[in-house]
Amino acid sequence: MSDRETAVLAAGCFWCVEAVFEQLEGVVDVQAGYAGGKTGSPTYEEVCSGKSGHAEVACVTFDPTVITFEQLLETFWQSHDPTTLNRQGSDVGTQYRSAIFYSDESQKTIAERSKQAAQPRFGNRIVTEISPLLSFHPAETYHQDYFRRNQSAPYCQFVIRPKLEKLGLSEDRVKGREEKSVTE
Repeated sequence: MSDRETAVLAAGCFWCVEAVFEQLEGVVDVQAGYAGGKTGSPTYEEVCSGKSGHAEVACVTFDPTVITFEQLLETFWQSHDPTTLNRQGSDVGTQYRSAIFYSDESQKTIAERSKQAAQPRFGNRIVTEISPLLSFHPAETYHQDYFRRNQSAPYCQFVIRPKLEKLGLSEDRVKGREEKSVTE
């Protein structure tokens, strides 16, 4: 597994972040979870309260020979509004903040350089936090692969699907994963 790397990204609701990154070639796995807080083993309810300090995140496992950390960050900037503090759309609170949690100094440098390069594309200042990844806590099972498992749910229809369409991302990989899981 040494040929795999991870990126932990917060860009609003983790269902959306997971659905976006699952579409990218070179992404091996995406896991919804929590990071950036002080609470050990947080629950969804604790994170939603805003008191845990954690953000909803996606832990993206990727093959760096197919897609680089820089390319993942390009999708990150395109997939949300990094200029709104603690908010994405109607999701409000510190748990929905924009953040890049780096695992080493190389990721930190790349994230800072990427943020600086992205800034001219936005009318307002980017408020994305760039912080060390101290811990990642997987979210509860019912949050994993949410879009794939709930494509007809209102949130998926009115929030996630339009986001994928705006980004020009196909749902083929999601459907492919669904067919794969059914046959396994």
